[in-house]
Amino acid sequence: MIITKTPFRMSFFGGGTDMPDYFNEHGGSVLSTTFDKYCYVTVRHLPRFFEYTSEFVYSVIERVKGVEEIKHPLIRNAVKFMDMHELRLNYEADLPARTGLGTSSSFAVGMLNAFYAVKGKYADKKRLADEAIYLERTLCNEAGGWQDQIAASYGGLNRIDFANNAYTVSPIVMSAERKHRLNSNILMFFTGVTRFSSDIQKSTVSGIDKKAQLKRMLELVDEAEKVLVDKERDIDDFGRLLDETWRLKRQTGSKISNNSIDELYERGIKAGALGGKLLGAGGGGFLVFYVRPDDQPKVVSEFKDLLRIPFNFEEGGTRIIYYKAEEYDLEGVQEK
Repeated sequence: MIITKTPFRMSFFGGGTDMPDYFNEHGGSVLSTTFDKYCYVTVRHLPRFFEYTSEFVYSVIERVKGVEEIKHPLIRNAVKFMDMHELRLNYEADLPARTGLGTSSSFAVGMLNAFYAVKGKYADKKRLADEAIYLERTLCNEAGGWQDQIAASYGGLNRIDFANNAYTVSPIVMSAERKHRLNSNILMFFTGVTRFSSDIQKSTVSGIDKKAQLKRMLELVDEAEKVLVDKERDIDDFGRLLDETWRLKRQTGSKISNNSIDELYERGIKAGALGGKLLGAGGGGFLVFYVRPDDQPKVVSEFKDLLRIPFNFEEGGTRIIYYKAEEYDLEGVQEK
């Protein structure tokens, strides 16, 4: 039996510039962090006592006799890609799916990590990130960028740069005290709305010219990094830059925001937040605000009707938290 633990990510700057169609022409960068909310994937071989040969448990239970019967596209394509057989897989998570936290990519990374471990093989962070990108964007043909898979695999507060169908991951180097202050000044609230990221991504591709907005959003990655690493800079400028990047992002797609989200955001600003954004592609999910300590009680009170999610940054990325090797006889595989 294998259990993997994979973090969710919080993207601050540069979202949208991690799309290959954009960064291969203009370059791209994002600034994001993972935090201490996780998905857990448990995998073992299914004993040959049942009329079905594999079982997959997530929001539903699938029991199948062959790979083509698997309804979940991510699981089906991962099983085929890794040539897996006779499995029992269970997925559970600290936070709901379709909420802007890269949950599907964390699942993809954690599942691939578990599959390699079941086979008795080690896969490093780059391999897991690369293959999760291939799994979601090519095999499943889902619209979106590359940052989620990379963040889930590597973990930590990073700048990720994209160019020429490749990427580099650079940790943000800052003092522990300054990093703790940044963490403490960010509040996260659940809007109660879920959506499919790929649907939002598709809406950003057509109908508008977003090059000017994305160019400025890319520039803001540099500015935000400078705020974090320069101890002489006012860290509150990070919040002010968040406000700018969110207002730019709202212009890059018709489904990124709506009247309800805009109203929530403005309520946060009026209550004392310096800036914030909706996490992920948009359309719902989690709102984060940068709020100075003295103003936090007022902002928390303003959103007493929403669920607040306390969190801490994390550094580890995907990991195996339980490993017990199994004897498995490929000669007796029943699946077709």
